[in-house]
Amino acid sequence: MTGTAPSSAAPLLEVVGLKKHFPITRGVLRRRQVAAVKAVDGVDFTVAEGETLALVGESGCGKTTTGRMVLRLIEPTAGSVRFAGHDLTGLDADALRPHRRDMQIIFQDPYGSLDPRMTVAQLLEEPLVIHGVGDRRQRRARVMELLELVGLPQAHALRYPHEFSGGQRQRLGIARALALRPRLIVCDEPVSALDVSIQAQIINLLEDLQRDFGLAYLFIAHDLGVVKHVADRVAVMYLGRIVETAPKRRLYAAPRHPYTQALLAAVPVPDPFVRKAPIALPGEIPSPAAPPPGCHFHTRCPLAVERCRVEVPALRLLEPGHEVACHLATA
Repeated sequence: MTGTAPSSAAPLLEVVGLKKHFPITRGVLRRRQVAAVKAVDGVDFTVAEGETLALVGESGCGKTTTGRMVLRLIEPTAGSVRFAGHDLTGLDADALRPHRRDMQIIFQDPYGSLDPRMTVAQLLEEPLVIHGVGDRRQRRARVMELLELVGLPQAHALRYPHEFSGGQRQRLGIARALALRPRLIVCDEPVSALDVSIQAQIINLLEDLQRDFGLAYLFIAHDLGVVKHVADRVAVMYLGRIVETAPKRRLYAAPRHPYTQALLAAVPVPDPFVRKAPIALPGEIPSPAAPPPGCHFHTRCPLAVERCRVEVPALRLLEPGHEVACHLATA
C-alpha cells in the first residue's frame, strides 16, 4: 500500500517451515488416524515494519489457515512464527497474551465476526477490558476515537451490528482490530464480501491507517485486481505451498511460475477493446488429503517434465527479492 521496501533490519514477522495437517480418523471412537489433510505444507515468508505482504491463491490453497496460524488461532503442526524477535510457537496462553496486543485480525465476514448482542461501544471496549487498558472513562474515550478513525459517527456507539450496512460493519471490524494499537494486522479477505464501490472505500481506509500508524499487513486475498492496488510484495500459494514471491510490480510485469502466469492471465481487463488470452489449466486441483508427489502443480502444468513429478522444487532466488519454486524457471 505504501510502497515500502523490506528493510534490511530483522523483519517484524518471520514464518519458517509452517505446516498444518488436519488428521483424518476412523474407528468407533475416531481415534485411529488414517491420513491427513495437508492444508499448509511448509511455508516461509517475512513481513517488514509498515509493509503489506499479499498472500494470494485459489480458494482452499491454505491462505486463511496460514494467517490464523500466524496469530495462533490455529495451532501449527510444525514450523515457527517469530514476531518482533520472539518465537510465538512455543508460548502458552499466558505468555502469548502480551503479544496478542500487537497482532490483530480483520475477518472476512463483517457480520459474523461481531456479537449481535453487544452494542458498538461494548464491542470496541471489550479488547481493552480483556487486556486491562485504562479505566472506564479512558476506554469510552478510546471507543469514540476509534469510531472517528474509521469514519463512523460517535452516535453509532449505542447501535447494534444488525443496524449497519456491510461496509459499516467492516469499518467496525477494522476499529476493533485497531483498539489495542497493534503493529501487525492479518486482513483475511477484508473486502471480498463487499460491493465494489464499498471495497474501494475500505481499501482507502486501510491505506490511510497504515500511513498514519505504520501498520504492517498480511493481506489475504484471491482478487488480484485488489492485490495489485494494495500490496508491496506478493506471495502466491498453491495447494499449501508458496510457489512464488516477488515485489508487486515485478510479479505483475514478469511472473516466472506457470501457476502465477495462469492466475494473472485470468484477471479481467477493464477495457472492452483489449483482448487477453487466458491460460487454460487442465484437470482439477488435487485433494490436499492426497497431494501429488514432487511439485504439487505438475498435474496441471503445461511445462512439467519428469523431474517435476518426483522432486519437490525449492523456493530459490532468481533476482533480488524474487523467489520461485519451479525447476524450469529462469531469470
